[in-house]
Amino acid sequence: MLFERQRLLLTLLDAAGAAVSHTDFQKLLFLYARECEATPSYEFVPYKFGGFSFTSYADKRKLIESGLLANDDQGWQLTDAGREAVRDRPASPLQVTEFCRRHDGLRGTALIAEAYRRHPYYATRSEILDTLALEPEALARIAAARPSSQPAGVATIGYEGRSLEAYLNELLHAGVTSLFDVRRNPLSRKYGFSKSTLSKACDGVGIHYSHVPELGIASEDRRGLATQADYDALFATYERETLPLQTRALARIGEAVTRGERVALTCYERAPEQCHRHCVAEALELEFGHTYAPQHF
Repeated sequence: MLFERQRLLLTLLDAAGAAVSHTDFQKLLFLYARECEATPSYEFVPYKFGGFSFTSYADKRKLIESGLLANDDQGWQLTDAGREAVRDRPASPLQVTEFCRRHDGLRGTALIAEAYRRHPYYATRSEILDTLALEPEALARIAAARPSSQPAGVATIGYEGRSLEAYLNELLHAGVTSLFDVRRNPLSRKYGFSKSTLSKACDGVGIHYSHVPELGIASEDRRGLATQADYDALFATYERETLPLQTRALARIGEAVTRGERVALTCYERAPEQCHRHCVAEALELEFGHTYAPQHF
């Protein structure tokens, strides 16, 4: 059973007509998702060579396991089974075919440069920007698209309802430089938010990741929460019995802010009032002063 976004990968690759390098395929997918879909199948972050989707690579691994893509370290290539599957039921075939026709022959640095011109924010972390023959106007748009640095302080964010890429973009736009994961057990059934994957993704966009399990709440204590009053009672106990014992963990976060970091505390729930991270933020504010007044997003 294929997701529609996975079917798009196969359709785009089939329309491209041959095996496609990693970078070329990522740029084609980026331009198609950003310009041809009302609701993009994939979201992207500014990365080493421009717009990059972690989720597309997770899907690539699944498609390799299913025998629909070749296990090719050099790029993306359909297997015979993959070609048969996509031609039996392609995703938006006319639109994809027309897109590939318009971009036929545009590959390598020329394709990267075109993506940078059209979507400057996604070039803001490029490691090859200086090697491309971009016009001064394009370079100026990229410079203007860089998120502005933010003063040292504390923010909080939950990943509920967010893709990994949307979550990382929130952090980048907020000027976050250091992410503190305050989950007791940093595991998630949602792609991208288990500790190892999240840590690597953060590192890829220049955000330092730290796990602080001692600030977490045991999963069994969260069972049966139905109303805001239930959450409030849990957090009152947490503030009374747990936080006073975690001065070293709080000081560790405080030291990051003192060094000039824009810190974000993260857990699952989108609403801060239903997550203990707001208790941690308030404890930091109480302990260290107004610099720690939290921003929730």
